[in-house]
Amino acid sequence: MAGAKKNFKATKKFEQRHLKGVLDQRKTNAKAKQRQQVKAKKQTKKANDAEFYKGNEDGDKSSKTNGNKKTANVNDMSVDDFFGGGFEIIEKSQPGKKTPKKLGKRKRDEPDEDESASGSDLDVSADEHPVASGSDDSDNEDVEEDIGMSKGVMDALAEDDPEFYKFLKENDPGALEFDDADLAEVDELSAGEEEEQPKKKRKKDKKQIDKAEDSDEDAGSDKELTQAMVARWKVAMSETFSLRAARQVVLAFRSAAHLNQDDAEEERKQSYTISSPDVFHDILVVALKQIPEVLQHHVPIKESSSGKVHVPTDSKKFKTLSVLLKTYISAILHLLGTLSDDATLKLTLSAITPLVPYLLSFRKLLKYLIKTVVGFWSQSTSSDTTRITAFLVLRRLVVVGDKGIREAVLKATYQGLIAGARVTNVNTVQGINLMKNSAAELWGLDQGIGYTTAFSSIRQLAIHLRNSIVHNQNESYKTIYNWQYIHSLDFWSCVLSEHCSPLKEAEAGKESQLKLLIYPLVQVTLGAMRLIPTATYFPLRFHMIRSLLRISRSTGTYIPLASALLEVLNSAEMRKSPKPSTIKALDFHVAYKAPKSYLRTRVYQDGVGDQVMDLFSEYFVLWSTNIAFPEFALPVIVMLKRWLKQSRKRNVGNNNTKVRSSIVLLVQKLEANAKFIEGKRARVDFAPRDRSQVDNFLKDFEWEKTPVGAYVVAQRKAGAEKQKMLEQARKEDERKRKEEEREAIEENGVDMDEEMDEDDEEIDGLDEDDEEFTDDDDEE
Repeated sequence: MAGAKKNFKATKKFEQRHLKGVLDQRKTNAKAKQRQQVKAKKQTKKANDAEFYKGNEDGDKSSKTNGNKKTANVNDMSVDDFFGGGFEIIEKSQPGKKTPKKLGKRKRDEPDEDESASGSDLDVSADEHPVASGSDDSDNEDVEEDIGMSKGVMDALAEDDPEFYKFLKENDPGALEFDDADLAEVDELSAGEEEEQPKKKRKKDKKQIDKAEDSDEDAGSDKELTQAMVARWKVAMSETFSLRAARQVVLAFRSAAHLNQDDAEEERKQSYTISSPDVFHDILVVALKQIPEVLQHHVPIKESSSGKVHVPTDSKKFKTLSVLLKTYISAILHLLGTLSDDATLKLTLSAITPLVPYLLSFRKLLKYLIKTVVGFWSQSTSSDTTRITAFLVLRRLVVVGDKGIREAVLKATYQGLIAGARVTNVNTVQGINLMKNSAAELWGLDQGIGYTTAFSSIRQLAIHLRNSIVHNQNESYKTIYNWQYIHSLDFWSCVLSEHCSPLKEAEAGKESQLKLLIYPLVQVTLGAMRLIPTATYFPLRFHMIRSLLRISRSTGTYIPLASALLEVLNSAEMRKSPKPSTIKALDFHVAYKAPKSYLRTRVYQDGVGDQVMDLFSEYFVLWSTNIAFPEFALPVIVMLKRWLKQSRKRNVGNNNTKVRSSIVLLVQKLEANAKFIEGKRARVDFAPRDRSQVDNFLKDFEWEKTPVGAYVVAQRKAGAEKQKMLEQARKEDERKRKEEEREAIEENGVDMDEEMDEDDEEIDGLDEDDEEFTDDDDEE
């Protein structure tokens, strides 16, 4: 037993102290073994290619050259001997000329002088943004670190033996891969494009290109970015879609994005320094407007009529430009966190939209992009322009992305909406409504994915409601009675009302998949509405009734809401006479809970009465042309008349004449509409069992011409004017408050100046006293 306990302790100590290191060492050894295997495969492939190109004739030559390692002419060597000789550059023997350095792969432990001097300029660090697209990409990058060569060595080979350099370029381009992480592959691609141009054009432009490169090198030596450089790059990208210019623009744009960061925070030094605001503005505009155009020119996107896009990801150009693309997007995402101007934010977000199809291969970068864009879309401080621009990026992702991307975008959008709706007031409610209306469109682009995400979200809302009912504790209701829950139910009502309407279904030619979610959403909303049926939460009940009315109006679904409104009228708050009060009227649009100071007051009772009458009229106008309206409205008319009779009692009734008069007017309109329908259906010649004829009864008749419809039109117009007056009053109060704050600041500034003047006078008086004492001492 003691031995087993001792072994257990030793195992535990080993896990705590050494296990992590042992696992890391095993992973390192496995990666090194994998690199060696890849290296061996490449060497075997090169040897086979050499045999294929040279044939059996080189067998005799190889035996001769093996005996002599250094040959006067490279043409006398075969490719096998050249590779077997360790990539030794063989020059013509000239006096006074030094032997160039060895070409082969540098050892892993030896630091590269070029890399130590310049650093990996365009490697996106993990601290900056995640850019890897998966494990395959990371493995390929590790292998390329071992196989590549330095750019300087290969340039020397091109000068010393251009024929062999051209042979390598045509038959083995992989041998020319450089370890220069500063987007050198883009330059190689640019050189390849220039070789494809006619010779006359190359000779004509050679002087200009050399001159521009010399000036860039001179300017790059002190790392100072100038407007002349930006203008030259702009012209090159506009006229010839130059990748060299695009590379420099991306480097300068990344430097501009990291401009405000200290060197201590950066893992590497940026390629350029920017000291002029004009240069900063120019490089941002050029990069954000023209880099997408250059990428679309070199790697065009093919888009079908159904919205599917095809990007040639297997092409060499795309693989070469992927580094530039990831660096560019990473710089944009970093720049977005430092911007506050609406115009600049719009320009920056707009640059992402055309590049969305290229980013589908980079999952980690795409995940961070979605999170960042949703953050700007849901941020309460964002303007409407910024929200709309960010939404266009999200919509483009849903249109061109696969199912995984669509699900990720929909989930992130819903989470951003709920997070942005935490604080609701007169200043933020407009932006929240914009988010709900815009996000509702995304769930109709792919209703299969939309159904699964909507179902899981509505199910989660139902679970919260059930837990609040089952675990009936003091604070359990707060998980339901908050702005986030209210806006969530309202948002799903927006989604269902937009995509389940008969017009949308007729356009699609089939029934909407989301229509199955109407019943569970209505049940959850009705349950949350009646969780705490007190007068304090009447505003919350009105919000939820409006959400259900939207579903009923758009989809034609009957939802019984009259009982929920009658419960408000029959509550103790509305059956008794109110207390007189002079407090400000409660804004029901931005409140879900009434403060205690409003309860039993005339102001609150008048507001509740207006809300109940508006909701009753909106509820009955939906069925104002229905053939069963008289029977449908009769129970409500009876209950309203009973409430009016009860309110006329002296001691226990409600003497609020405003509420009573509004109820009397509603009863009159309901009775008039019932007589109107009775007169219309008295002339029909079909039975109630003929469903098609029943459904077509007054189908083409305008609801505004019915008695209830005309009443609702007038009510809406009066409500809009009232809301406009309240908005003007709020703006006036805001303006006066800011003026008072400004005056208070100015008065405080004047008081501080007077106090400082008094202090200066006291100090001057002390100095004079000191001088008098000094004079007296001198006289003595």
